[in-house]
Amino acid sequence: MTEPVEYDVVVLGGGPAGENIVDRTRAAGLTTALVESELVGGECSYWACIPSKALLRPALARADARRVPGLAEAVSGPLDAEAVFAHRDYWTGDWKDGGQVDWLDSVGAHLYRGHGRLYGIRKVAVTSPEGVHHVLSARHAVVVATGTEPVLPDLPGLHGAGAWTSREATSARQVPGRLLIVGGSVVACEMATAWQALGSQVTVLARGSGLLPRMEPFAGELVAEALTAAGAAVRTGVAVEAVVRDGPTGPVTVVLEGGELLEGDELLMATGRAPRTGDIGLDTVGLTPGGWIPVDESCRVEGHDWLYAVGDVNHRALLTHQGKYQARIAGAAIAARAARGTGAPPPDTGRWGAYAATADTAAVPQAVFTDPEAASVGLTLAEAERSGRRVRAVDHDLGKISGAGLYADGYRGRARIVVDLDREVLLGATFVGPGAAELLHAATIAVVGEVPVDRLWHAVPAFPTISEIWLRLLEAYRG
Repeated sequence: MTEPVEYDVVVLGGGPAGENIVDRTRAAGLTTALVESELVGGECSYWACIPSKALLRPALARADARRVPGLAEAVSGPLDAEAVFAHRDYWTGDWKDGGQVDWLDSVGAHLYRGHGRLYGIRKVAVTSPEGVHHVLSARHAVVVATGTEPVLPDLPGLHGAGAWTSREATSARQVPGRLLIVGGSVVACEMATAWQALGSQVTVLARGSGLLPRMEPFAGELVAEALTAAGAAVRTGVAVEAVVRDGPTGPVTVVLEGGELLEGDELLMATGRAPRTGDIGLDTVGLTPGGWIPVDESCRVEGHDWLYAVGDVNHRALLTHQGKYQARIAGAAIAARAARGTGAPPPDTGRWGAYAATADTAAVPQAVFTDPEAASVGLTLAEAERSGRRVRAVDHDLGKISGAGLYADGYRGRARIVVDLDREVLLGATFVGPGAAELLHAATIAVVGEVPVDRLWHAVPAFPTISEIWLRLLEAYRG
């Protein structure tokens, strides 16, 4: 190995969370190195958020247009799959990270390409694709931001069957005639929406009693109804026991519990995520390889004053926007602690919430870009009740809002707020319907800010917009 190269901060993982750590620490004047084994920009940019939304946007726009009188007839034909794929490829930069690398150069960060592993206290060893070894030493902090990877269940025949994970589902260049999807959460629902719209015959096989199990039950119910209406088959409460495939390109068959056989041309396993921490040297600092990394509210690893973990690996909230939020908090904390250690005045980073990540616990926003969209923040009714609070749920039919009716004929949707009756603040909100994701940030502000219901009453929604749902929900709460 080469002699150690010293930086103030070394970041292991170049996805959105890692990039935001770089941004914050460089803005504070700290020298920073970023280690990335694949593409700078990470899973979100190339195999998750960005390509999935590029695939989904044409499907949702067409669905919306088909609900508008005078326009529906003009969009009766199929999607142009090649054009959709080209749109996706543009947004992923054709799976090249030149733009992200240019940004790193512009902020003065140093990129090391290769596999990085912790190498004891404040050190990271990097092996480049060419086999060159480097040791990086951190004066102040090492940050783990290596994200997650798909989990494949231990099913007979699955290994070697060429099953898709989320990566293949968002990067495929051919529309499969029949697509089997195992799972019922976000990846399963979004990819079912996208590929059904692109021309696949989709079958969703969910082990649980419904789709989108982390949201209010009505969210999964409305999404399942819409998928079924679009021609997909949605089956819940089913378990896959085995997979059979003859050759890498032949039909694939799943064996259900009880012996039923289902055949498809491709199989997507959307069965969860695991931390990408199995081979990053956690054992060299007394942590368990392959496990989630527990952190405090500044995202510093418990028992290690120099080690931080941001994004999916700490298991606080497995969402890109939450990982970036954590990175802003951690970056500010690292900068302030570094300044304190040198006796210099702390940098102007106080705007990052006094270095405490709190909005990734009980106020996590999430949008699912299905048709209809499903968006939620905070606690569901069941979660709030389990917490022991005295709560009340208020529901309203989104389709009865004037703005929704103008948005689309036959608009179907539903909204719910969960109110803490003792404090009269919102604990959670869920919206399901076309365009409903755009309602989410107002709800997030209400939950995070703990805005009293009496003040929300004076936040008057514009007419005629779908946001008028806020008025109707508050009216229903007041009775």
